[in-house]
Amino acid sequence: MDVDNKYYNVGLLIVATLLVAKVISALIMPRSSKRLPPVVNGWPVIGGVVRFLKGPILMLREEYPKLGSVFTVPLVNRKITFLIGPEVSAHFFKAPETDLSQQEVYQFNVPTFGPGVVFDVDYSIRQEQFRFFTEALRVNKLKGYVDQMVTEAEDYFSKWGDSGEVDLKYELEHLIILTASRCLLGREVRDKLFDDVSALFHDLDNGMLPISVLFPYLPIPAHRRRDKARKKLSSIFGNIITSRKIAGTSENDMLQCFIESKYKDGRPTTESEVTGLLIAALFAGQHTSSITSTWTGAYLLKYKEYLSAVEEEQKNLMKKYGKKVDHDVLSEMDVLYRCIKEALRLHPPLIMLLRSSHSDFSVTTRDGKEFDIPKGHIVATSPAFSNRLPHIFKTHPDGYDPDRFAIGREEDKAAGAFSYISFGGGRHGCLGEPFAYLQIKAIWSHLLRNFEFELISPFPEIDWNAMVVGVKGKVMVRYKRRELSQ
Repeated sequence: MDVDNKYYNVGLLIVATLLVAKVISALIMPRSSKRLPPVVNGWPVIGGVVRFLKGPILMLREEYPKLGSVFTVPLVNRKITFLIGPEVSAHFFKAPETDLSQQEVYQFNVPTFGPGVVFDVDYSIRQEQFRFFTEALRVNKLKGYVDQMVTEAEDYFSKWGDSGEVDLKYELEHLIILTASRCLLGREVRDKLFDDVSALFHDLDNGMLPISVLFPYLPIPAHRRRDKARKKLSSIFGNIITSRKIAGTSENDMLQCFIESKYKDGRPTTESEVTGLLIAALFAGQHTSSITSTWTGAYLLKYKEYLSAVEEEQKNLMKKYGKKVDHDVLSEMDVLYRCIKEALRLHPPLIMLLRSSHSDFSVTTRDGKEFDIPKGHIVATSPAFSNRLPHIFKTHPDGYDPDRFAIGREEDKAAGAFSYISFGGGRHGCLGEPFAYLQIKAIWSHLLRNFEFELISPFPEIDWNAMVVGVKGKVMVRYKRRELSQ
């Protein structure tokens, strides 16, 4: 009991000291002439930590109506300033890395992706590695990937019966990891090592927890499994790279693109770098595609008018091209594209985007107020919140309405650039956006042409507890095999 009291008294002394120091600092420090953003109210010292941890979107919903589009949340010794809406977020998306940096805020990815790639290298090297991604996702490469996507979908759904009940979320998650394995990781992984590699990626995935953001190297079981899986994956891809080089073979996949990539000084990529880039690519795309595929299906089955519209589009394309589905055919699926885009507007898997501010900058709100954002702040914006702003998406911002993107309405462009930010934008826009849309279109065009569906579980809820925010629970559907009549 005496020991407990001792620790209790020491704790009180520390808190009291911090409070007194903060009060003295406020009294003796000269007042700044800067026009600082309003600050979210919170307990002293720990600031807005408690409210933030309860859920950033809930906090944004409460504070945005009171404080407006620019405000600061104190988090212990750091401050996060939110920029909500296109009027104030242009600098967030367009600023050079020297002003607003990704590297510091995304360091927690380094143990997963590995050393020497993405957020473990300086900006100049990272830019070159992003060039490797860009080259691997050029249109000529995407056309080859689409053929593989279509084949994977046909093979996967051929195993379904004539009718039955399935968890759509599980089925789409499984198919997308198969497709990603073929297009990104390579034929060797897909044909021979899929179960092993899939299990290792599962351990990597489960090793990225909320606690990992603050303490990525904490010696907990999940992190130890993550590190062990990362080491095994490095060995597997090292063997594949070596065997390809010895045999002189070349495949149409992202792995091959990374093997053949070279830096500006002529240096080729190392096996460690190739492995890290592949892991980063899979992490960036797998969750987004599976989550968005599931939401797209759930909304189509809830809103029959849009289900009828996408089926009619498929009929028209079948009249024009027969049963053929390739890159060019998928590119003509405008109705399905809008349905996917609307699901992604309502449910972007990444609910917050972050930068670290290396210099002061100013923003002007929609109603003309000017604020100065100090160097040292973490700067944030939220696709999940911004995508539902009523002054941009004026027709039922919380409702599902794919036609808001149709020619003549185009609500996502009404307020200028960065009105729709599900894939980010500007200097750090998602390089895999075209790949994701093609992948989801390939899957749903096959399902629409070959099955009837009925949603038999309640419409899904959002899983706010996940690192990448997705669908909570099962999405049970009843299916019946049929061929879409032209």
